[in-house]
Amino acid sequence: MSVGTEIMYGESMVPDAEWESYLNQKWNRDVVTGETAKFPELTPQPEIDQRPHKVSFYVEKDKAMKVMKDLAECLEKYGLDVKIVYSSGIALDVLPQRAGKGQALAYLLKKFEAKGRVPSNTLVCGDSGNDAELFTVPAVHGVMVSNAQEELLEWCSENARNSHQITHATERCAAGIIQAIGTFSLGPNVSPRDIQDFLKCTDEICNPGHEVVKFYLYYERWRRGEVERSDHFINNLRLLFNSLGTFVHPSGIEIPFSQCIDVLANSYGDQLGKQFRVWVDRVSVAQICSDTWLVKFDKCELCGKDRECRVTTVLLTSRHAELPGGFMWIYMHQTWLDGSFLGREDQRPWLF
Repeated sequence: MSVGTEIMYGESMVPDAEWESYLNQKWNRDVVTGETAKFPELTPQPEIDQRPHKVSFYVEKDKAMKVMKDLAECLEKYGLDVKIVYSSGIALDVLPQRAGKGQALAYLLKKFEAKGRVPSNTLVCGDSGNDAELFTVPAVHGVMVSNAQEELLEWCSENARNSHQITHATERCAAGIIQAIGTFSLGPNVSPRDIQDFLKCTDEICNPGHEVVKFYLYYERWRRGEVERSDHFINNLRLLFNSLGTFVHPSGIEIPFSQCIDVLANSYGDQLGKQFRVWVDRVSVAQICSDTWLVKFDKCELCGKDRECRVTTVLLTSRHAELPGGFMWIYMHQTWLDGSFLGREDQRPWLF
């Protein structure tokens, strides 16, 4: 994070102290802030964007090159070894020379190798000048999304014109990343929202996390009345959800899966014509034994101006190869995400 000056691990965001110590060499933040204050061309970015090893400013494009040259010479006189990165035609970051997204990635890959946990593949994705370093790391695939800034495109033209490891996507943002996953054959490259018939979902694009995503997309389409009202879908759910399985509502009430499916069947089109959206975020999957998976995610619903989010944990088993996707839902538990419910009484039907 922070232009490669910070590396964090896990949901609790544990900092990599070894990386921080590595960056401290020939770095003095007080000197950097004191000297940059002497440049009237530099406008400090908001405090939230200032970090221990990153001092950030805005500067007009036509003044950037001269400021970078003069500032580098000034800081060198203090014995500091810094890197000045300009991106997006306006943002200027002063970092330790050892920092940067590319060097952070190289450090991380080396650390994985030392622990015997080298990734099968690595894909770097960029849209601005401060991403350029990522594309210099050996043996990684790279994608510049179609909305990439001019400075990144220029860098690639000068430094990676003939590289088979780097592609310029024709799609924007996340769609460009999905496109690159297909280009390099790194894995599934179909967005669940682009799948019209989930019953035809192939094994190639099905996994426990995907199983959760596709269920809630169909849940959304069912309640919006965007799919055919079909007994086949409901009967399919009865196969996918264990007949003895339980849903634990955020209120703590335990409800059999069968009852939840009955309620869902009667909720067809109840959000027709309304601003109703469902999405899942922070999906994490853990295999707890050879055929059982624990999937944790935030499930959110937007209905008009009302929004609610639930931290959801699902237990899936893959023993049932005859099922679409090969997974059966065994158990589901939900709690309110902090600040989502605000103590209101939930009078709605018991839906997943």
